[in-house]
Amino acid sequence: MLSKQKIFTLGLQHVLAMYAGAIIVPLIIGGALKMTPTQLAYLIAADLFTCGLATLLQVIGTRYVGIRLPVVLGCTFTAVGPIIAIASTSNLATAYGSILVAGLAVFLLAPLFGKLLRFFPTVVTGSVVTIIGLTLIPVAMNNAAGGQGAPDFGAPRNLLLALGTLVLILVINKLFTGFIRAVSVLIGLVVGTAAASLLGMVSFENVANASWFNIVQPFYFGTPQFSISAILTMVLVCVISMVESTGVYFALGKIVGADLKEQDIVKGLRAEGLAILLGGLFNSFPYTTFSQNVGLVSLTRVKTRNVIIAAGGILLVLGLLPKLAALATVIPSAVLGGAMVAMFGMVVSSGINILSDVDFKQNENLLIVACSIAVGLGSAVIPQMFDQLPNALKMLLQNGIVTGSLTAVVLNIFLHAKAKKATVPAQSSTQTGGAHA
Repeated sequence: MLSKQKIFTLGLQHVLAMYAGAIIVPLIIGGALKMTPTQLAYLIAADLFTCGLATLLQVIGTRYVGIRLPVVLGCTFTAVGPIIAIASTSNLATAYGSILVAGLAVFLLAPLFGKLLRFFPTVVTGSVVTIIGLTLIPVAMNNAAGGQGAPDFGAPRNLLLALGTLVLILVINKLFTGFIRAVSVLIGLVVGTAAASLLGMVSFENVANASWFNIVQPFYFGTPQFSISAILTMVLVCVISMVESTGVYFALGKIVGADLKEQDIVKGLRAEGLAILLGGLFNSFPYTTFSQNVGLVSLTRVKTRNVIIAAGGILLVLGLLPKLAALATVIPSAVLGGAMVAMFGMVVSSGINILSDVDFKQNENLLIVACSIAVGLGSAVIPQMFDQLPNALKMLLQNGIVTGSLTAVVLNIFLHAKAKKATVPAQSSTQTGGAHA
């Protein structure tokens, strides 16, 4: 039984693991739309507050809403481009109107996605989990080099900080057990930031400039407005997130030993729909399940929901106290990158572990895994290959998790349907990867 202090510390570790991903979206959107410092500060605070609400909604859950697994929700990167485009061509109120409608659409579409569970046998699930981890590795490496677009990208000190953080996490996992091992990522982030401070790479300017208190209020940027084209765009964004989240649910289910049923997926997606509605209400963003926290669960082996409830509570407080929230921004990208290598790598290894149950003597299974991983990783690494396509298709195909997942599902249906026609005896779906009845 974990003490309250340990639960808080482990929850804080989850917050720090997802923090960069959570605040980068409002920073990008606020910068692109030339928001004032006051507006940008509100956007970040509203995002953190809504992240906390959405996470608690998903983890605590009710009879009809919430998957009740140790998941953390954050804003989806897929929505960045569309929100900027909608707000630039019309206004922010139209963007938030489309987010509100998209949240309702996700809530209503959740039962349909639940029906897709039979198309995710072991060979598909393992492929999807592996793809999730692999598509995140470039994010980790970009951060390890100092952050994409940074003036000192690839500088030796960035690489050394990332390497030092990673090595420290590995050493702690080798030498310690129990709670110390569970907070190895947190220790790595703290020590790495301290080392970066000695090198003059840490600035507390944002902390000094941040206000002490902020109240998140509905419709801060004005009464929502509605446009058919904006709504269709945002619904597509959220459908992409639904596919991604379904894969993450399966990954986490395997890690914590939960046998997910159709209703579990439906409740999880319903919670995401409500989270997106909250994003529209408080003028933040569409929300989805964060993969980096799945990697952290796998690395720490701490599977209790209490830790994520603590993380949700911390996010709520950070949303109300911007000065505290700004403290986490002092962690250099290189330090985060070193920790991400371990966390995202654990997602990859979880996928490989799932695939170990697949019968690779069957050529069909080899093709499913090979093609889905190749397509997913290729789309993530070279997204510009789809630049000549219409915007809706480009948005869909540039997400490696979506393209890889769809490839695995389609190939599983096609190849195993062909195999069943060729052979009379039915094979176990767990071993063959055939779709469940």
